Amino acid sequence: MTMGAADKREEVIQAWYMDDSDEDQRLPHHREPKEYVSLDKLSELGVLSWRLDADNYENDEELKKIREERGYSYMDFCEVCPEKLPNYEEKIKNFFEEHLHTDEEIRYCVAGSGYFDVRDHNDKWIRVWVKKGGMIVLPAGIYHRFTLDTDNYIKAMRLFVGDPIWTPYNRPHDHLPARKEYIENFLQEEGGGQAVDAAA
Repeated sequence: MTMGAADKREEVIQAWYMDDSDEDQRLPHHREPKEYVSLDKLSELGVLSWRLDADNYENDEELKKIREERGYSYMDFCEVCPEKLPNYEEKIKNFFEEHLHTDEEIRYCVAGSGYFDVRDHNDKWIRVWVKKGGMIVLPAGIYHRFTLDTDNYIKAMRLFVGDPIWTPYNRPHDHLPARKEYIENFLQEEGGGQAVDAAA
């Protein structure tokens, strides 16, 4: 994986630490001064990312390769916007509740954009802005949430290993095996993972 300015992924995926303001969730919520997070830092939290050709997803060899290597046999699309999503306001609220899944969450943005917020080693929020062409994988057991940005539109491909299960477990669900495994795999190197075990 390339680093720095040469990283093409950064044109479609950016990440930064969030401020603590409770203004509209769809605003960027940058800290002052802005504090960006590298995609390499995200990968230390288990969050994987790619830049793909969103105009050619039907025939994209790179996408095909990722799906084969990672066993993503199931695929569908989800459009999130006021016009297309039934019970839009309620769904957006639910997506923004902090939760985890017992499987990976794979999202490939083929149009529009949105924010995936994830917790770092110290339980601070990192906002991950995914735009057209960006694909991310959130590992099983990571606490996260989703919201649209102010454009109010995303069309995402959802990928899954086997039959899809989209069950969210709202925080705290620290007793789940997926959460314990996540802590062991990604949070223990720094500071023993103590801060993260506490159910907030």
